Amino acid sequence: MTDATAEQAEAPVRKGKMGLIVGLILAISGAAAGYFLTSSGVLPFGAKAEKAAIDKTQEDMPAKALADVGFVDLPPVIVSVNTGESRHLKFHAQLEVNAPYIADVEKMQPRIMDVLNGYLRAVEISDLEDSLALIRIRGHLLRRIGIVVGEGRVRDVLVMEFVLN
Repeated sequence: MTDATAEQAEAPVRKGKMGLIVGLILAISGAAAGYFLTSSGVLPFGAKAEKAAIDKTQEDMPAKALADVGFVDLPPVIVSVNTGESRHLKFHAQLEVNAPYIADVEKMQPRIMDVLNGYLRAVEISDLEDSLALIRIRGHLLRRIGIVVGEGRVRDVLVMEFVLN
């Protein structure tokens, strides 16, 4: 081999960084174009396209009639909570009742108040400090009131006031 051919064989082929830069620019511009097309609603799987599809289906559907319900207001209850200190819980609720049964539920209000007082007196302070305490109390009261007045008459217990001091 001659010296000239040996130098050409030994010289490393120098690749420029130009290919890397061009690839990076193409990737960024492709990502930006994709984001623009989906967010503007041109492509059918963007957030605006989903909202538009939901709005269109809601326009086609007639509004549902509200359930035939009434509300029975229960008097506020103040009970002492089981602690070493003097702490009280003030609880006020309304019952969401199916309309045909409003008179029946109002007639049973003294028994409902008895169940409400009995349950709230048994609740301990540790039960009230939990973040899900109000949801749990509503569920327990709804179950107990359902037993007193009959299943299917009371739809929900709506808590108007829940104050621990």
